[in-house]
Amino acid sequence: MVVIEPEPEAEETAALEEQAAAASGGEAVRAEEDEEAFEDALTDEQLLENARSQANDAKAQGNKFFGAGEYENALPQYEIALQIAAELESAEDIRSACHSNRAVCFLKLGKYDETIKECTKALELNPSYLKALLRRGEAHEKLEHYDEAIADLKKIIELDPSNEQAKRSLFRLEPLAAEKREKMKEEMIGKLKDLGNSVLGRFGMSVDNFKAVKDPNTGSYSISFQQ
Repeated sequence: MVVIEPEPEAEETAALEEQAAAASGGEAVRAEEDEEAFEDALTDEQLLENARSQANDAKAQGNKFFGAGEYENALPQYEIALQIAAELESAEDIRSACHSNRAVCFLKLGKYDETIKECTKALELNPSYLKALLRRGEAHEKLEHYDEAIADLKKIIELDPSNEQAKRSLFRLEPLAAEKREKMKEEMIGKLKDLGNSVLGRFGMSVDNFKAVKDPNTGSYSISFQQ
């Protein structure tokens, strides 16, 4: 004898469908939870390593553009690396290198003020960064900031007494710095003299009527009036 099971009524069918949907939804929730659990399973060290790898990849791409002489294209790649590295702790090495690399791009492009800014940022992160000191010194020289360039060169020699490049540059720049200081002093004296004459001229006199005499014993000056 064959027993025929009765078909479920409409209410029973609806209940079964709800149960199936709930089961399906539960599976979706579990899948999402599993994904979150996988992400949580990544250690902080692994996440940092992934971010560091991305920053290094962007820096490497910048280096490729630089090697091809495409300095304008290299700059944004270094900037991307900097933005990624900014979110990382203990990434000063990447950040200082990218700032120094941006500096040399600006140096090649003749943008010396930007070179100095980028080198300074690199040196804030790594005060003993010789390449950044050299590049900043070179940019200062291009702008005829000889005293500033000399300061960078002296710092290089302090950190690396065997650096012959810095020694040669220092030997070459010191006379230029002295010449510039003398020229600036003469210009300042000339301006002061013009100012003095504009005032004394109202009284029929000029600064030539006054002579400064230095006392060899004390080093002080006395002013005498000459008609």
